[in-house]
Amino acid sequence: MTDATRDACGTAQGGALGTRLNWLRAAVLGANDGVVSTAGLVVGVAGATGDRGTLLTAGLAGLLAGSLSMAAGEYVSVSTQRDSEKAALAQERRALRDRPEAALDELTDLLSDRGLSRDVAREAAEQLTERDALRAHARVQLGIDPDELTDPWHAAWASFVAFTAGALLPLLAIVLPSAPWRLPVTVVSVLAALAVTGLSSARLGAAAARPAVLRNVGGGALAMAVTYGAGALLGAAGV
Repeated sequence: MTDATRDACGTAQGGALGTRLNWLRAAVLGANDGVVSTAGLVVGVAGATGDRGTLLTAGLAGLLAGSLSMAAGEYVSVSTQRDSEKAALAQERRALRDRPEAALDELTDLLSDRGLSRDVAREAAEQLTERDALRAHARVQLGIDPDELTDPWHAAWASFVAFTAGALLPLLAIVLPSAPWRLPVTVVSVLAALAVTGLSSARLGAAAARPAVLRNVGGGALAMAVTYGAGALLGAAGV
């Protein structure tokens, strides 16, 4: 394999790595959503009542509703993306069948645009086309691996699991401790979890950690304060 071909393959591997990082980032954000939304719900209910059964019922309802909603939304979104990828591959397959020379010229241009000299780009395009023309065009031109199309069911389950994992923390924190400790344990646990997810998302995105953590923790604290205040007002009003 020539250096030019390795460069092209390296680009494809970089795209695959980027896809894996995106999945990991989505898992972190899904868990973060589970923490914030469920914490806001159970803390709001705790502002109105301290009954453990009511808190458990509200928390479980929020967990199931949120995780199923996330899974359904992710399934629809990724299914649309997969359909688009299939359509793009079908179009590329027709172009390779009907206009092979034009397709080779196009691949050469794409590799040349990425910094290869014209001669080297042509050599790499010819070698990649000889090995697998569709895969070469899909990876270089479309950023798609024909063998690894996005799976909507995988995405749906990943979102469901991530949200559920995040939601379990505030749910358990609000129902397991004794009544005087429920709220403080929940608040501390949630803020600590949000600090971790904020740090993780910043590291995955190669961004500054401090602003991400502060935004995450501040947003979660605000959500809990607002929902607790609303619950307390409703509880005092006897609603």
